[in-house]
Amino acid sequence: MEHSFEPLKNDLLLRAARGETVERPPMWVMRQAGRYLPEYHEAKGSRDFFACCRDPEVASTLTLQPVERYAGLIDAAIIFSDILVIPQALGMQVEMVDKKGPHFPNPLQTPADPQYHAVLDRAVDVSRELGYVYEAITLTRRKLAGRVPLIGFCGAPWTLFCYMVEGGGTKLFAQTKTWIYRYPEETKKLLHKLADVCVDHLALQVKAGAQMVMVFDSWAGELGPASYRQFSEPYLARIAQKLPEKLQSLGIDRVPMTVFPKGAWYALDSACDLGYDVVGLDWLHDPAEAVKIRGSRKIVLQGNADPGVLYGSKAAISEAVQQMVNGYWVDKRGWIANLGHGITPGVDPDNLKHFFEEIHRLTKA
Repeated sequence: MEHSFEPLKNDLLLRAARGETVERPPMWVMRQAGRYLPEYHEAKGSRDFFACCRDPEVASTLTLQPVERYAGLIDAAIIFSDILVIPQALGMQVEMVDKKGPHFPNPLQTPADPQYHAVLDRAVDVSRELGYVYEAITLTRRKLAGRVPLIGFCGAPWTLFCYMVEGGGTKLFAQTKTWIYRYPEETKKLLHKLADVCVDHLALQVKAGAQMVMVFDSWAGELGPASYRQFSEPYLARIAQKLPEKLQSLGIDRVPMTVFPKGAWYALDSACDLGYDVVGLDWLHDPAEAVKIRGSRKIVLQGNADPGVLYGSKAAISEAVQQMVNGYWVDKRGWIANLGHGITPGVDPDNLKHFFEEIHRLTKA
């Protein structure tokens, strides 16, 4: 079914993502719809996190909250969802445990685990399994009424794999490392499967109304350079290659694509050649150095203030913004202002407002 939406009034993000010269850098932040906002807790009520994701009305309300709070300052909405909807679509159980985060009661143990084969062999109909995400996107696009573009997203195969074998967040990555160093071929089969499900999921988000997509490789930095080239990069490249083909087969135009290999600072040069339009940077990158590594390639960089600066003083926030502006905003193109990871709970929403205002102030023509 074809959807019709109101024309976009603010297309700054999309123009910047295509590498065009723009009047100022567009800005938004990762996890901008979330726990730091008092209105988030009000709208969420006593619902479980995944219940919010599965309710299109609630998900769209949460997506719009930062757009409304920071009206005139913010240039994008990102759909309220989660990267772990893909393992759920593959038949794995995932719960969100309060104050602990995501939990898989039955993670993948070894390639002999029957669940490993069940996941690998499952013919996933994402339109059926994740239909609630696409409904939320269409509803949100309608409610946005062209105010700003809407971003869809997925987790990268490597990051999803880590969760699926660890069973949740971890500091040691013991199970993950056991898999890649003991069962490398079986690991790659699963990563390949995940990449193809990611492509289907992103394509249907675009079909539902997402105008840009982002692939979050939140745990890329747990791999050293050689392992990253084996277990993360090929699958990021596969998504970048296959998604435009998938969209074309659906009769849909290509949209700008962002990749975010968090922590893999050593891979910035090769990330610029993966086939994405935008490369997200965490706060381990020096802005001017990142621009130098990008060189003459028409790649847009996104980031990268330390999210922790928002716990600091307004002067500290201004200084962090100034460093980004000095490094990235050299020729009125090639930069999307953002944090170097998601905004964290407990941040004063007024400090984020100051962050946005300072970007406006320091980049005004």
